[in-house]
Amino acid sequence: MARALSVKDVLSMKKSVLPFEGKWADAFGQPERTGVWFVWGNSGNGKTSFVMQLCKELCKYGRVVYDSLEEGDSLTVQESFIRNGITADNRRLQLLNCEPLSELSERMAGRKSPDFYVIDSFQYAQISYREYIKFKEAHRDKLVVFTSHADGSNPAGRAARSVMYDSVLKVYVAGYRAFSKGRYIGPAGQYDIWPEKALKYWEGRTAE
Repeated sequence: MARALSVKDVLSMKKSVLPFEGKWADAFGQPERTGVWFVWGNSGNGKTSFVMQLCKELCKYGRVVYDSLEEGDSLTVQESFIRNGITADNRRLQLLNCEPLSELSERMAGRKSPDFYVIDSFQYAQISYREYIKFKEAHRDKLVVFTSHADGSNPAGRAARSVMYDSVLKVYVAGYRAFSKGRYIGPAGQYDIWPEKALKYWEGRTAE
């Protein structure tokens, strides 16, 4: 049986965090380097651009794997790289062309494997909530970011909603703005993906 931790034990723990600065810190603070993040939103609201910008930011702190289950290595993915300033000299980001989760899991378990993984999307991963829990538990030393389709302002599908509730960072994207709804919320609690478009969209509106 594992030893129970005292309050002193808990408070003295040194956690490894992502030292976000600027608008990333304003939106999400300095979250832990491991765990599950969940990003959802309707098409055409900037979700893909947000995830690409997140990948670019995470590359400052380690290697990133983007498993493009939906679009593979398509022209739209290439254009999204360009649009979000991901250039050819970035050697910390790898794109996987529709790699199944079983193979990705083997990759993650490898020696000296990257720390950060984006899976686009949860629906295309075609896993149940029970399978998700097994996957998460096998890779507790990694940061995994799932993207998800949306049904209105909620993730699409029962399993996706369950994963969203389980995630340490929940990010809802609407109107070119990403809202932090998880356990890590910075002073602003939101990140403008395209500031001019976001200001125009949200002028006179209230976030859902």
